Amino acid sequence: MKLERILPFARQLLQKAVTPGDVVVDATLGNGHDTLFLAQIVGENGRVYGFDIQREAVENTHERLITHELADRVTLFQQGHETLMNAIPPVHHGKIMGAIFNLGYLPGGDKHIVTRPKTTISAIEQLLEMMGPEGILVLVIYHGHREGAVERDYIIRYVEKLDQNYVHVLRYQFMNQQNNPPFIIALEKR
Repeated sequence: MKLERILPFARQLLQKAVTPGDVVVDATLGNGHDTLFLAQIVGENGRVYGFDIQREAVENTHERLITHELADRVTLFQQGHETLMNAIPPVHHGKIMGAIFNLGYLPGGDKHIVTRPKTTISAIEQLLEMMGPEGILVLVIYHGHREGAVERDYIIRYVEKLDQNYVHVLRYQFMNQQNNPPFIIALEKR
């Protein structure tokens, strides 16, 4: 297949925006795969801030980073992504060049603990305020469960109303696949 799959495309977008020494955010740690990827691309002088409400996600991510000897580039918070404005030091406000959300629930975890539209939209608003020009925020939307479908609808309504002079909004989705495959909404700050 020549078309880029969803997760590789998400990473490709981030690689275009993030350079060594940059500041980035993983707004939903999950099992740490994106955090590790971000730690690799920001290099030894960059900084990754990671958020998740579940202890299991923070521990899994921390272990993954230790295994790859990259834990010193990452600050992890066991708290919701809607707190990121207060958690990230002001010195990095206006300098964040990349962020990623994998919405839904922790793979292999409790499927009753899910991301919610209110906190996700709050985090998006905060990140857009804290991002530098041409920074990219990627939302990977898993909508194959009831709460995911609700969050998808709220987020789509929110991003469709964003001022095009403030942010570009892209939707990348395979439209003829079964079982509600994930899709991407990417925001590039102008």
